[in-house]
Amino acid sequence: MENFSVFRTPQTIVYGRHALNEVAKESASRGTKALVISDPIMESLGYVSNIRNDLSKVGVESAIYLGVKTEPTDIYVEEALNLLKSENCDVIISLGGGSCIDTAKAVAVLATNGGYIGDYMGGKTLASQNPVPHIAIPTTAGTGSEVTDATIITNTKNNVKMMIKQPVFMPDVAIVDPMLTISSPKSVTAATGVDALSHAIEAYISRRAHPMTDKLALSAMELIVGNLLAAYEDGNNLVAREAMSLGSLQAGMAFSNASVCLVHGMSRPIGALFHVPHGFSNAMLLPAVLEFSKAECIGRLADLGRYYDPQAEIVSNEEAAEIAVSSVKKLCLDLNIPNLKGWGIDQQQFESVISKMAEDALASGSPQNNPRIPSKEEIMELYLSCYTYDFANHRVSKLK
Repeated sequence: MENFSVFRTPQTIVYGRHALNEVAKESASRGTKALVISDPIMESLGYVSNIRNDLSKVGVESAIYLGVKTEPTDIYVEEALNLLKSENCDVIISLGGGSCIDTAKAVAVLATNGGYIGDYMGGKTLASQNPVPHIAIPTTAGTGSEVTDATIITNTKNNVKMMIKQPVFMPDVAIVDPMLTISSPKSVTAATGVDALSHAIEAYISRRAHPMTDKLALSAMELIVGNLLAAYEDGNNLVAREAMSLGSLQAGMAFSNASVCLVHGMSRPIGALFHVPHGFSNAMLLPAVLEFSKAECIGRLADLGRYYDPQAEIVSNEEAAEIAVSSVKKLCLDLNIPNLKGWGIDQQQFESVISKMAEDALASGSPQNNPRIPSKEEIMELYLSCYTYDFANHRVSKLK
């Protein structure tokens, strides 16, 4: 565990039922014209028009960008940035899942610092100017992007998901309203829920974990483990939805400050090359990566096992850690998470890019935070294993 000196969060976090009602006040204190970055689903549900009406009541004009239809790309960023400039917007509101929020983060920074978003990857360019104020409003319980200082944007020229992390990417305000998650379909609830769980677990087992992130990660794991299935089975279960929103929020703060590990490092290339949504690709990888890492984080995985099964309190750490891994597998089964083959990815095409994916995963830096640091060859074997991973009765595959 490293010593730490900085813990970053948004300036303001508004949490709870009907927290969305605060968006006009928060916007009016930061600008006079807002760019609302959202997606067609949020528009069809009436949330975009409601926000614009609330803004007009406090004298804030607005423009909308609804082009975010998939995982965020550099094309979306450029389109939204051009609109922000042409409309002279001075505050940004992102409403949606992580794709909308990550797009908005990039726009906020580029609007004042210039350049191409890829220039900021790996600290090649450091943003020196404050970004346009950004109010992030998640509509799923999973990504935690509303409280992180990172953005994930796909470079459409080389199909690489760029993980870009600098303090300026942190939103100024996070408005977390569990009521917004009720409209999430079961598949989205499942994928984003396991995404949140992977954030909490990876923050807890990360080599960069520290006492503040540990408390948040443990609380998040307890909330998610206890409520994800209930939210999945009954989307109108507001108690479960509230718990998931809070768990996702806490997990986001935890991993933003402790970092993610191997799951996320391996997940990004799958999303970039095969367009698998981030939550699903994390879920497809999580059990296998936990099995790979288990020997180096027995005690920490044992803590997770004890949240799943009270009987784990009276068994050894090794047994409790195995309960954790088995419970995550069962959760994926219960949530109908497919493996990579079940998603429809062609095996020959997948195997042809395994080497590139392993290289891209390592280049992201995330695998180096893992309790067991993998080699390129080990990552390749994990990818192959995950292609046909059987959550019910797993057998480890080997590279030929």
